[in-house]
Amino acid sequence: MRHFISVFILGWLAACSAPEPASDTQSQQPVVEQVRPIIIAHRGASGDRPEHTIEAYAFAIEQGADFIEPDLVMTKEGVLIARHDRYLSTSTDVANHPEFAARKRKVETPFGSREDWWAEDFTLAEIKTLRALQPFPGRSTEFDGQFKIPTFDEVLELVKSEAEAGRIVGIYPETKSPGHHKSIGLAMAGPLLEALDNMGIAGAEIPVFIQSFEPDILRDLNNRSDWPLVQLLSGDPRAKAAGLEPPLADIASYADGIGPNKLLVWSGPGAPSDLFSEAKSLGLSIHPWTIRDDRVGIGFSSVEEELAALFTLGVDGVFTDFPATAKQVRDL
Repeated sequence: MRHFISVFILGWLAACSAPEPASDTQSQQPVVEQVRPIIIAHRGASGDRPEHTIEAYAFAIEQGADFIEPDLVMTKEGVLIARHDRYLSTSTDVANHPEFAARKRKVETPFGSREDWWAEDFTLAEIKTLRALQPFPGRSTEFDGQFKIPTFDEVLELVKSEAEAGRIVGIYPETKSPGHHKSIGLAMAGPLLEALDNMGIAGAEIPVFIQSFEPDILRDLNNRSDWPLVQLLSGDPRAKAAGLEPPLADIASYADGIGPNKLLVWSGPGAPSDLFSEAKSLGLSIHPWTIRDDRVGIGFSSVEEELAALFTLGVDGVFTDFPATAKQVRDL
């Protein structure tokens, strides 16, 4: 399998040759080099706008993010939409729609039961009647109720339009609960790859990472495409027990990088963890999550100090809700 060269600088260096025509199962993607850490807009500029909206992604691009990150779930008819969770109550105004009151139901999840409204119970037309809310406590609700829920195609159209205007911004989709979706007949890998191909993302030389907490879909994608893949790691013992966080040597056989909880990269103040060192030795990119201006990491006096420490440590990128801050620190 291919390994993504993980070093980033001022912009993306173009592929040395045009991509070959895509086949039904696999397409040749451009090889891209990085020479300094990438800034990944976590759910868009979600510190300033309701997450996973075109407006949040556009604001992140305006702030200088290198990648925007749409989390993906599926509607009843299998359309990929941008939401962090399958449930809708925290990030949309679904509770204010009496026509959907009867859709609320209790679901057993790997982390307990939850009574809520679930994306897979709604058609795209119904999803489009909802409006986004700011789910993060303490953040501005100024824009609540104003923005629609975008499809993945609409997010791709945004980065494609940026590329056509001369600015290359990467796309970093995460498949949410792909095992569950597959179990109800909504497998995600095919539609995800088709969307990237249909939008001409490779031909536009737009860089892509595809991420997931679930190894199975990454293994599937590794067999079907050449897009760089990232295994997310929470460090939660329940995830390890469920087989969702395999050893790094196994991860290196199907993925090109890891996206660890930021606590997992440190063994102590300023010192890399064993996981960090092993990932580096295996040639895996390391993109820790999530850096937040309003939730500074333990042991740091400011988010600027936290970011500077991560960049000094040698991470290849960071997920952040506030891309402007991360870019400012990186570019000092």
